[in-house]
Amino acid sequence: MFAVGFIGPSGVGKTTLMEKVLARLVSRGRTVSAVKSTHHDTDLDSPGKDSWRFRTAGASEVVLAGRKRWALMRETEEHNVPLAEILERMDAVDIVLVEGYKGEEGIPRILVHRKDFENSAQMMPGIAAIATDDPDLEVPEGIAKLDINSPGAIANFVVTLKADSDHL
Repeated sequence: MFAVGFIGPSGVGKTTLMEKVLARLVSRGRTVSAVKSTHHDTDLDSPGKDSWRFRTAGASEVVLAGRKRWALMRETEEHNVPLAEILERMDAVDIVLVEGYKGEEGIPRILVHRKDFENSAQMMPGIAAIATDDPDLEVPEGIAKLDINSPGAIANFVVTLKADSDHL
């Protein structure tokens, strides 16, 4: 499954940009899923709810199932689940947009950079493009410079990345 990451410091606008790019891809007939990594403890249920009670009683997995969606919660014993494992468990789609997982190898990344955001352009391996509002930002050779305010152009870039990966 093809995945592309969006990375950058907290508050720089990764989620907003991903949301806009995702909407553009879907409007073009692509099937798209999203993965968001967080450093915070996240919980889908609340103390006292049935699913919470099952988890605190020791269930390894709990599924919440409704008419329009379902969610699987799995206990991971304080370790981060590798992105590859998460992608393996997801239904096949055209593109998966990933926020975070900057330490994971194997997926191209778009670095989100804001001109007035301190330390937002930190280069690392796997960066295919920088989405920025800084027209003066110098970008290393081989890395695309994208306008952060043009999610349609960024969606085009993602489609091109996918097409290139399909030919490998």
